[in-house]
Amino acid sequence: MASERRVLVTGITGQDGSYLAELLVEKGYHVTGMVRRSSSENFERIAHLVDRIELRQGDLLDQLSLVNLLQDLQPHEVYNLAAQSFVPTSFSQPILTAEFTALGVTRLLEAIRLVDPTIRFYQASSSEMFGNVPESPQSETTPFQPRSPYGVAKLYGHWITLNYRESYGLFTCSGILFNHESPRRGREFVTRKIAEGASRVALGLAERLELGNLDARRDWGYAPEYVEVMWLMLQQERPVDYVIGTGEQHTTREFCEVAFAHLGLDYRPYVQVAPRFLRPAEVNSLLADASKAHRELDWKPRTSFTELVQIMVDAEVDRLRREKPPEGR
Repeated sequence: MASERRVLVTGITGQDGSYLAELLVEKGYHVTGMVRRSSSENFERIAHLVDRIELRQGDLLDQLSLVNLLQDLQPHEVYNLAAQSFVPTSFSQPILTAEFTALGVTRLLEAIRLVDPTIRFYQASSSEMFGNVPESPQSETTPFQPRSPYGVAKLYGHWITLNYRESYGLFTCSGILFNHESPRRGREFVTRKIAEGASRVALGLAERLELGNLDARRDWGYAPEYVEVMWLMLQQERPVDYVIGTGEQHTTREFCEVAFAHLGLDYRPYVQVAPRFLRPAEVNSLLADASKAHRELDWKPRTSFTELVQIMVDAEVDRLRREKPPEGR
């Protein structure tokens, strides 16, 4: 019974982790979130869940902490959402990105193999693994061609997950998720920057918004719907990898256009391209072919691109109106 099931979620304080924790709590799981021992840890996204979940210390850089945590909790399912997940940071901190996002997966898989090989494991893979591959849209059979240390690290995590499945018979699978956003997205990500920037302009708190490549094309979906797939994948009879996305593509420029238009503004006088936000190696186009997930998991996205942008903008306007503007703004 789901009410008796125990689950461990790494990265529970992030966007996806918080939505997944909500979903699992609703399904009756005993949810434990792994958090690093850090004075700067941000629990804002799970503040409303703290009395319904358990938080335990552990670290993807520390093999023994993972072994001890699994022995203590005896989870039935493990969702690995922890990573250094911001692509620009992976260029400035490539070694740290590799330790967390690549080798961290191996440490967790090895802990599962040693402690309890019956644990079902979900790995958060990424569309950034595809990079600038010429094939479009991208499916489960599309070759990978990552264009950032983050994409390379995610690809390692993806392949090692498959390797443990084929080598040791573990129930391990990866969700190759394309961009998915929400009001809980980190402020460093372009979609949150646009939603907040447009709201600040509309409320008279800012005069402009600086961004990088406005012509990058992405497949953007709504994060709460994507965590449903993570759970579905671990409920199947056998472990299978899936591409998850909307099958629609939009540019960063379009995201700006919809965000500002929702506030009654034309984005063009306010948005400026700043070279410091351009990547050393850009991924120009990502587009998902999620037909396999449609067929086998009976999953399809329900929130449109325009609705997603409007949800994020409305949340920023509400937040900014509640907060007192900083001095001098």
